[in-house]
Amino acid sequence: MEEKSVNKTNSNGYTFMFAVIMVIVVASVLAFAATSLQPTQRENVRQEKMQNILATVGVETDRPGAQKLYDQYIVEELALDQNGEVDESIDAFEVDLAKELKKPVEEQVFPLYIADVDGEKYYIVPLRGNGLWNAIFGYISLKDDVNTVKGATFDHLGETPGLGAEITKDWFKKSFEEEKIFDENGNLVGVSVVKGDIDPSDKSDNKVDAISGATITGDGVSDMISERLKRYLPYFKKQGEIKVAIK
Repeated sequence: MEEKSVNKTNSNGYTFMFAVIMVIVVASVLAFAATSLQPTQRENVRQEKMQNILATVGVETDRPGAQKLYDQYIVEELALDQNGEVDESIDAFEVDLAKELKKPVEEQVFPLYIADVDGEKYYIVPLRGNGLWNAIFGYISLKDDVNTVKGATFDHLGETPGLGAEITKDWFKKSFEEEKIFDENGNLVGVSVVKGDIDPSDKSDNKVDAISGATITGDGVSDMISERLKRYLPYFKKQGEIKVAIK
């Protein structure tokens, strides 16, 4: 009897059954852990989004403090259609730009955040485009003339460390501060990331210096800024907010 028991436990069937049971147990534990962590993960994403929005207007915070400062400085969240009309049935903060960009432009929703910092009004526009390997995204804020950049923040899903991934660095983000998005003829051109002899002190040339070896990522940043900003022109025109002569 003892020999039969040993043979049974050493059999292929026993090994297979043990493996199946372990897979089920481990899968169940992982599924439970993932489900349990979802609320925390969602909250972390919300707080990080608030941090990035606030950073464009010079308000720095950690995640735990993001909600309080967001409520203090962000005075409006608007969901716009292509004609610049506000759709009050949509929560602008919950709009997923990655999903919106897959829709035809006429069906997209364009979130806009309005901040008041020490009596100064700022407009914050979400950005999303394509880098070298994957999506790049961020936010750009405009002063109340809707022409001058207050600040910008960028992130990515898969750009090369030391090259395209440099868009997340402070030196790159700061280069956008005070740049103009309209040219001298009143055309919306955004801010272009270009190689060459760029004068960092010239804030009216609509240009910032490129990252060495990251041309495609830089082009992606340029394209997403100009493409996203032009979607907000109908709203700004309706509000009479733009202080430059538009052509």
